[in-house]
Amino acid sequence: MAAQASQENLAGRVGNLTPEQTQTLAQFKTELAAEGFYDPAKHDDHILLRFLRARKFHLPEAKKMWTEYITWRKEFGADEILQTFDFPEYPVVKKFYPRFYHKIDKLGRPIYFEQLGGVDVKQLFQVTDMDRMLKNHVYEYEKLVKYRLPACSKKTGRYIEQSCTILDMKNVYITAFPSVASLVKQVSAIAQNYYPEMLGKMYIINAPMLFTGVWSIVKGFLDEVTVSKINILGSNYKSKLLETIDESSLPKIYGGTCECPGGCAHADVGPWNDKSVEGYPQEEMEKFNRLYGPNAAGAAGAGSK
Repeated sequence: MAAQASQENLAGRVGNLTPEQTQTLAQFKTELAAEGFYDPAKHDDHILLRFLRARKFHLPEAKKMWTEYITWRKEFGADEILQTFDFPEYPVVKKFYPRFYHKIDKLGRPIYFEQLGGVDVKQLFQVTDMDRMLKNHVYEYEKLVKYRLPACSKKTGRYIEQSCTILDMKNVYITAFPSVASLVKQVSAIAQNYYPEMLGKMYIINAPMLFTGVWSIVKGFLDEVTVSKINILGSNYKSKLLETIDESSLPKIYGGTCECPGGCAHADVGPWNDKSVEGYPQEEMEKFNRLYGPNAAGAAGAGSK
């Protein structure tokens, strides 16, 4: 794992700052504290640097992004959402919007899968609504930040703050893409505005030819760092995934060897709950799996708003 870590871009992170970046970070703290937007007990250098990197250490832009983030957290209730949000429709939502975490990659980052071809927006919004979907996504981001990533950090012995994402576009047809894209766009806006610099690597697999053509144009408008994180692949993706993910950590349906009991898509397995890390799993953080997962009593009947 340590050898693989050397492949990660650590620029602009704790322990890898230039003198100018160190000065900007200090000024960032000073100005935010003066306006009541910085609490050293809650905001460590890692999170501050994520916002600075997102704005290329341009202080006024990073400050604007941060203050909007803190304001949003108060208005949305993000600080309390892990304790207050309930999602009894969880098992049905997973059926119509398949997404799951499964183990870690070679850098120790949690691997997140979305099977966009399985998204059925019409059926999805018969059991939930957009507001609750957005709340669920914020819940999952908070769980990632406060639970999954700390467990991965303890497992690897170094600070992990990003994930590896695999978007599977198999069976995503052009006629259905607009409705799927609309949902993904709103969810992505939350990630971009309030959880920046958390994507370590993204693989878009089974991408249709048209999507590949559009990407060749779009990437010209993105910065080199972002482009380097995204790989657009067709159906021959296995060898590329295995550059980043051990075969034993990759579900068999994607060319790996892992076959979790009940299916990898339902296992939600990783350092956060596989009992390989002291202090994990944590009962409160596993409540949706416990209450509404496939082995929960009455799970088959869950699914009302």
